[in-house]
Amino acid sequence: MGITYFKRYRMESSLRDWQSDHAPRLPEDYFLVPFAPSLIREHAQAKFNSFREELDAIVFPCLSNLEGCLRLMKEISNRSDFVPAATWLIRHRIQSEPDGPVHWHPVGTIQGLSLDGWGAIQNLGIDPDHRGKGLGSVLLANAASGFRAMGLPRMHLEVTTENEGAIRLYHRKGFHRTKIVYKAADVTGARECV
Repeated sequence: MGITYFKRYRMESSLRDWQSDHAPRLPEDYFLVPFAPSLIREHAQAKFNSFREELDAIVFPCLSNLEGCLRLMKEISNRSDFVPAATWLIRHRIQSEPDGPVHWHPVGTIQGLSLDGWGAIQNLGIDPDHRGKGLGSVLLANAASGFRAMGLPRMHLEVTTENEGAIRLYHRKGFHRTKIVYKAADVTGARECV
């Protein structure tokens, strides 16, 4: 194994000017669910489905398997700086027949922390089969509302520079790149992303 450094952007946004109209409405059969401890497994499943085939699963190996995602969700939600009001899940409702059983699938997740006067977004993820529907915007707006309710004036996140879709979303929602950071990871045969 060798150490590889992955280039990431720190992006920041003011919450003072954040408008509730930043979030589109959810499409039919998608439902936003506030955090509850009983939902940790669903958050982990959404996180795993969102990141398992992405570069972030190399940068953060815990995202490459369901058990790692579950462990990460437990660690985040047990922190003293965890912000439940900035932590959301999106479920997709599937019913194959009008009178048939309803199945709920977790397809999006976001978590929030309060760090040094900032709202810190953790792991915004959307299942690849459900991207392009505005779900990331909905999660981001609800996390921002949760941070604002705590009186936090600004929020930040980090994103791997190769995640161009996420970077475009963050720019559209008023985030600005403030610095470049590098994440070291033990990687076998990975290309350097700097």
